[in-house]
Amino acid sequence: MGKKKQKKKQNSSKQTKKQKPDDNETKHPKKPSTFLDKLKDFYVHEYKKLVILPVALFVISAVILLSSYITTGDFINRDVTLKGGISICINKGYSDFSGFERFLNGRFPHSSLNIRTIGSGESLTGIIVEASDISEDELLSAIQEKISLEKEDYSVETMGSSLGESFFRQMFVAVFFAFLGMGLVFQFYFKNWYASFAALISAFLDIFITAGIIDLLGIKLTAGGIAAYLMLIGYSIDTSILLSTKLLKEKIEDTTKALFGAMKTGFTMSAAGIAATGVSFLLTNNTTLKQIMLILIVGLVIDLITTWIGNVSLLRLYLEKKNGKA
Repeated sequence: MGKKKQKKKQNSSKQTKKQKPDDNETKHPKKPSTFLDKLKDFYVHEYKKLVILPVALFVISAVILLSSYITTGDFINRDVTLKGGISICINKGYSDFSGFERFLNGRFPHSSLNIRTIGSGESLTGIIVEASDISEDELLSAIQEKISLEKEDYSVETMGSSLGESFFRQMFVAVFFAFLGMGLVFQFYFKNWYASFAALISAFLDIFITAGIIDLLGIKLTAGGIAAYLMLIGYSIDTSILLSTKLLKEKIEDTTKALFGAMKTGFTMSAAGIAATGVSFLLTNNTTLKQIMLILIVGLVIDLITTWIGNVSLLRLYLEKKNGKA
């Protein structure tokens, strides 16, 4: 009997020894094995390092806009509708539109030119040439080198620079009040100045970086482009509301679980928006609509960085100071 008891004790001690590594595994989980797990682990634990990305994009955009101001006198490259100039509408088609566009840009390299087509489907029925810092006679004579025109084949419209400047200034006023209104609504709902500040900073970075990228691409801002930037502010604040609701409003003990839940919904929303605007950009022939869609596509991609890296980092710092480091 004594030997049997000793054997049972030895077996039980062996089982406890075997169980100890399992206990250690629960205390010290295994390191992530796949690339996705490593990326997720880095995102959760090294989020402060990731802040370098939106900050670097902000600095690069600031350099681009500053260089644009030094060379052209404007931070944002504007077209004739916002800068003033002349617009010539040609009521007849032309077979080699790309060659015509290259010809005018080569003839007036230092002027702001915006050349658009008029047509239904693939048929070209007319051309609109908008230009600033060029006289009407100079532009007409250059056009007539490529297209023979009679008086009934075109119409000329002059846009004053004061009207364009006034409209451009009103854009900044509209953006300012949009930010002010969003900040007040955000504060009313969350009652947290830190969260409101983080959301506004995220939206500002989204608009600022997008403006730098659009300027780098050499795209001239139109009145429709202003509407796109205002729409982009709404998209940006929408994802910030989603994030702040998950982390601040809902009582979820695991911050990481709440963060990834919000991220799943936010990425789905952004992907749907990018897909919709991308299809519209590819299918439309209207230049103004193309610019609106392009600004939205760029802004939605940048919003993924400013919200899910920049805004997340600010909110996590706030929660760590409030509740103790997690």
